[in-house]
Amino acid sequence: MQFDSTWFLIGLPLAFALGWLASRFDLRQWRLENRQAPKAYFKGLNYLLNEQQDQAIDAFIEAVQRDPDTSELHFALGNLFRRRGEYERAVRVHEHLLSRADLPAADRERAQHALALDFIKAGLIDRAEDALLKLKDTRYAQQAALTLLSIHERAREWAKAGEIARQLQTQGQGDFSVRLAHYLCEQAEALQRKKAKGAAPTPGTDPQAVRQLLDEAITQAPNAARPRIQLAGWFAAQNDPTRAFETLLQLPAHAPQCLPLVASELVRLGVACGKVDQALATLEGYVQAQGAHAPSIDVTDAIVQALAAQGVPPDHARERYLQHMAQEPSLIAAARWLAHETFAHEAAHPTVQHTLDHAARPLARYRCAACGFETRGYFWQCPGCQTWESFPPRRIEEL
Repeated sequence: MQFDSTWFLIGLPLAFALGWLASRFDLRQWRLENRQAPKAYFKGLNYLLNEQQDQAIDAFIEAVQRDPDTSELHFALGNLFRRRGEYERAVRVHEHLLSRADLPAADRERAQHALALDFIKAGLIDRAEDALLKLKDTRYAQQAALTLLSIHERAREWAKAGEIARQLQTQGQGDFSVRLAHYLCEQAEALQRKKAKGAAPTPGTDPQAVRQLLDEAITQAPNAARPRIQLAGWFAAQNDPTRAFETLLQLPAHAPQCLPLVASELVRLGVACGKVDQALATLEGYVQAQGAHAPSIDVTDAIVQALAAQGVPPDHARERYLQHMAQEPSLIAAARWLAHETFAHEAAHPTVQHTLDHAARPLARYRCAACGFETRGYFWQCPGCQTWESFPPRRIEEL
């Protein structure tokens, strides 16, 4: 059978024409999809700017379905899920990104960091810790270390927190000496509580472990107030008021702003070891250093106690409250001065005194300078925002 070249001449241009038509169809389809994907993306962005998160999520999901390889859309969607509290969906988005073999290294690190944030928000601390540890030697290493530090603080894992703080300080990421001193003090406090509860000592634990931790804290941060205050408390608990008193006497040289926190304890220890004159001199020195500023009401209270311990008549000792009010009006000082005064209408005195005490009570609190949290007792770490030493050592009335 002889081959007819006519069909070849006809078929070749026909095949070429069909191929060209098919390519044009694919090109148009590709262009159409590309137009629709950005349209959905910008639509979602518009919803996001208008704070319409539900509509924004729907638009981003549509965009992701049209272009599943776009990592930026996945990140935007995952962040939206996290902000809405849909942590499980956020985790799935970021885990899907990490499962892609073609994901660039920078995006992989970013996805790992986002996944760790998802776990933290969801309260899955163990999984968050594992995710953060994978960010070591990446551009998110410092952020991951600081987040781990916060996690260990909240979990009260002070030894682990100390390890991370030392690493950050070694890497030149800041001065963590005061924070390290707090961690050591927390460990010492935990040992004291354990002993007070009568728990069996840990094998190999030195009975002087509390003292060693506090000495190390003082070495770590010589000008920090807490280690010396806590060490004085430890000496007092060991029935050694003299060494406790001497330890508190060192405070004005290193952290004079914190003397009001221990003013009354200083007087009590001075009385116990027969050195109330020295305690009074220290408090008077603090008042003189304040100059024109009114002394702390706690210092004024302690001075009144010291004068009473020296045998000064109560009426004369309470004159210090009047001196305090002359420098700065104080409802707390007024209430304490009036508490022991005698008036013509003495029957009404308890009612008036109760009213004054009630009005002064909120003014005697401490307030966190970082978040505004108020408390009757002093905290070295704010229970609200977890910031260290954010409470000024003066009452609200004095700020």
